Amino acid sequence: MKDVAARAGVALKTVSRVVNGEPGVTPETTSRVLGAIEDLGFRRNESARLLRTGQTATLGFIADDCADPDLAGVWRGLEEVASEHGFLLYAGSTGGEPSREEQLALSLCARRVDGLIIVPAPGDHGYLVPEIEAGTAAVFVLRPPASLNADTVIADERGGARAAMAHLIAHGHRRIGYVGDPAGHRSRELTHGYAEAMAAAGLPVAESWTSLTPQRLLEPAVTAVTAVLCGGREHTVRVLRTLARAGAARRVAIVGFGDLDLADVVSPGVTVVSYDAAQAGRAAGELIVRRLAGEEDPPRRIELPVRLVPRGSAEFAPES
Repeated sequence: MKDVAARAGVALKTVSRVVNGEPGVTPETTSRVLGAIEDLGFRRNESARLLRTGQTATLGFIADDCADPDLAGVWRGLEEVASEHGFLLYAGSTGGEPSREEQLALSLCARRVDGLIIVPAPGDHGYLVPEIEAGTAAVFVLRPPASLNADTVIADERGGARAAMAHLIAHGHRRIGYVGDPAGHRSRELTHGYAEAMAAAGLPVAESWTSLTPQRLLEPAVTAVTAVLCGGREHTVRVLRTLARAGAARRVAIVGFGDLDLADVVSPGVTVVSYDAAQAGRAAGELIVRRLAGEEDPPRRIELPVRLVPRGSAEFAPES
């Protein structure tokens, strides 16, 4: 850094400010320092940074499956923020297994990551309390943690369900089912929105309508259902496949939560409630950076907006 300062004709502290992205340096001076860094091939000593600040400039991202389109979107948004602020990202997949999540999280903490961004598996997240109390920042994305009050970034699932249901009701549907994972947080929020919309419209709900699987849509006991809200991308795909195998004998209006590849080119197009997964990643990244910079406000819950995208699979009246 002394050589950089000498070449740029500035104080050592000015070089430090530029390298660490601190304010108080004019654009002209910043340009000179960056030019000197490039000329000299300077690389910041991260070990010295750790000794000076106590931070490693590393973050850990833990999710079910990083190949999932939503989670890949979260990663992209998070990576943008991490790169902008000089953080290196590590990532690991849990397969939805709570024990794997705990193992990964504690292993990353043992390697001195500054913070964790987690798409949580089911189960108790109290295991993180000692790590958070020791100074590790934690933000949860898409789902809130259990047994832990922590920063969370989620989509407005309840509001999205209400919008989807209102859309189906406006097209004349009165017998509407829900297809999803009863044990998942998303299903809890979506089913709350489902129930609220049905109650607001003065419509009864049969118990069998709220615990549907794609296969059960073909059973005589539930053929009264004329429309469904699907609780996730995988549920939407399974419903579409099941109804396609049934042929024209069973026409059901469909709204899925979460957009699909090719949803706009199949016939009819698939109507969905969409949200920006990359925006969720950016929001989580910005929040954890602020925490690491010293922000000490109470844990925050950020709800991202959702929007209904009509494409044809829900825009028709019931046949009976």
